[in-house]
Formats: sequence, structure tokens, C-alpha cells
Amino acid sequence: MKGAKEYILTLSCPDATGIVNAVSGLLYQAGCNIVDSQQFGDVADADATGRFFMRVQFTAPPQLAAPATLEALFGHVRKQFGMALHFHARDARLRVILLVSQHGHCLNDLLFRVHSNQLAIDVPCVVSNHTTHAELVRGYGIPYHHLPLAPGADAQAKRAQEARVLELLERERIDLVVLARYMQILSPELCAQLSGRAINIHHSFLPSFKGARPYAQAHARGVKLIGATAHYVTPDLDEGPIIEQDVARVDHADSIDEMTAAGRDVECLVLARAVRWHTEHRVLLNGHKTVVFR
Repeated sequence: MKGAKEYILTLSCPDATGIVNAVSGLLYQAGCNIVDSQQFGDVADADATGRFFMRVQFTAPPQLAAPATLEALFGHVRKQFGMALHFHARDARLRVILLVSQHGHCLNDLLFRVHSNQLAIDVPCVVSNHTTHAELVRGYGIPYHHLPLAPGADAQAKRAQEARVLELLERERIDLVVLARYMQILSPELCAQLSGRAINIHHSFLPSFKGARPYAQAHARGVKLIGATAHYVTPDLDEGPIIEQDVARVDHADSIDEMTAAGRDVECLVLARAVRWHTEHRVLLNGHKTVVFR
């Protein structure tokens, strides 16, 4: 289709009959071509939310190739089914800011994926409360902002530092915040502002092994699986809606350092998947959980 542009439609609404027919029929009548379509109704289990979710990838003819035009086209259907509905240009790259402290494995992995075109995002800058990875980041030609927080900093100092982070987010028109092992607890106010657009990574030992040396604790307990979890940030520490998880098997012969290395590898993979799926508009929030269309 000459002049056509590819879009991704994501929607959620109370589950009802006729939603798929209404959406696909409207796209067909408007001259669009559906490339891929996935849907899920959360209605089967005792903890079901009763909501319906859909992701549709389609090409739109030139006269419709604008999000505002497409949203106007779906005005009646949106109202009929009570939809939360969004259109995304498939070729639009999200602007992502990376926050890091002193562990740089996730940061390094994401930067390499961006540099080698494995991850289609733009990273305008990196923020850290340490200078540890300044040289690494600048080697990729990316600005590095050191926003320090002294050990034991009080609430006022943390609010001032977060205000500087917010200034960067607004100035750089950031779509997504990724905590790539950023070892600072975000305030409830900042979590609220970043709801649904901030991703964190943590080892899946939580809540069993908390503190500064979780892998040493795990080694002492003889664990057999090393895991990682990527989730959206909420005021409840490490309890936000889960996007992706994975594990690696270890055994009694592995040292603490070998367990730590295995854990870091899993963290990198899990975080990269979560970031990619979010930026491809495959993740839809469903209360305290997510729907991920792969």
C-alpha cells in the first residue's frame, strides 16, 4: 500500500462480546490491513480482573496515517466498550533514560544492545549517584549526569536529587525510565509520576535474601536456582507488576562469585527483554499484574 504507515493499537476494557469484531471490522472498513493481532480476556480465574486486552499491528492508508485521525475514527467504539485505547507509530523510537549506581552489568548490556541495533530505543543520557561508569557511558557518546547522594542522606536531600532527575526527564522528553541496578529507593511521589513507565530489575531471591550480599546468603543456604525479575516501579519496593522473569541453575560446587556471575547474566537478559517488550508496546497493565503479548 503506497504511502501506508504501520501502527500498533493497544487497548483494554471490560470484557464483552463483539470487541474483536468491532475493532477488526472498523480497521477493515477504513482500508487498514491487519498484520498481527493478539488478545486476552482475564475472566477465567478467581482473581480475574474481568478485563479484555488486545494488541493489533496494522498498516493504515495515507489519509489515516496519524494517531489523532485514528483515535477520532475509534471514538464511537471507544465509548461503546469503555476502552483505554492507544495508537503507536511502529517506527517511533522511545526515548529512554538509564539510572545506575555501582553495578554496571545491566547498563553495559543495554548500551551495547542499543549500539548494535538489537534494541530500537534512543538513550539521551545516563544518570548515576556515582561516577563509576562515566567513562563507559561517554565511550558510547552519551552524556553522563552525576547526581550524588551522600550515604545516609536525609529526605530533603533525596527530594532535591529527585527534582534534578525530573528536570532531566522533562528536558529530554523521556518516555521510559530504566533502573539498571540503581540502588536508591524512589519516593512515592516520583513513583506516582512514573507509573507504568519505569522498569526495575532485582534478583528473585527477594524477599528471602535481603541486604547488600544476597548471593552470599543464597550460597550459604545452598540454593539451586538463581533468578531475576523485571517489574514496573511502584511505591511498594520490588513488588510492582511483573514483566519478565528467568532463572539459571547452580549447584553445590559453585562459589559465591560464580553464583553472582550467573545472577548478573540473568538480570541482563531479563531486563533487556522487559525493555524491548515495553518499547514494542507488548506490555499492558492489568491491576497488580501485566499482560505481555510476545
